[in-house]
Amino acid sequence: MAKKNPAHMFRGKKRAYTRKEYIGGVPASRITQFDVGDKIADFSVEVTLSAKEECLVRHNALESARVTANRYIQTHAGRDGYHLKVRTYPHHVLRHNKIAQGAGADRVSMGMRKSFGRTVGTAARVKSGQKLITLRTSDEFVLEAKEALRKSSHKLPTPCNIVVNQK
Repeated sequence: MAKKNPAHMFRGKKRAYTRKEYIGGVPASRITQFDVGDKIADFSVEVTLSAKEECLVRHNALESARVTANRYIQTHAGRDGYHLKVRTYPHHVLRHNKIAQGAGADRVSMGMRKSFGRTVGTAARVKSGQKLITLRTSDEFVLEAKEALRKSSHKLPTPCNIVVNQK
């Protein structure tokens, strides 16, 4: 598995790079499912995880947050006691210009000349207050749903709010 680059390499006010039909070799998103649990049941509580700050959330961080929340709520509410939905999609393609290291690197590497970079992954551009994950469940599992989203918020690169809505 390739080493992840630090977030400061992709941070900033750059234009969105999202047109995959013009980009060759975009890695596939790691998010396997966006909807988990009982999709058609009518649950009375909706717990939402939203971002406090704007940032880029990589696809593997979103998948890690989904897996964490899903595993926790599934052990407490069962397979049909909840519905978890990932509400953001990683459209933004990340690029990285690799610099050669070691002996003879000055002959091999081009440095910053024509440094467009190779695609290394995708990320979701998240705005302040945007909803990331929604978990619907019944009244008896509200505390477990809040705890599941609290645990999954630790996997994301921004501070998060948890909001509970009763029907």
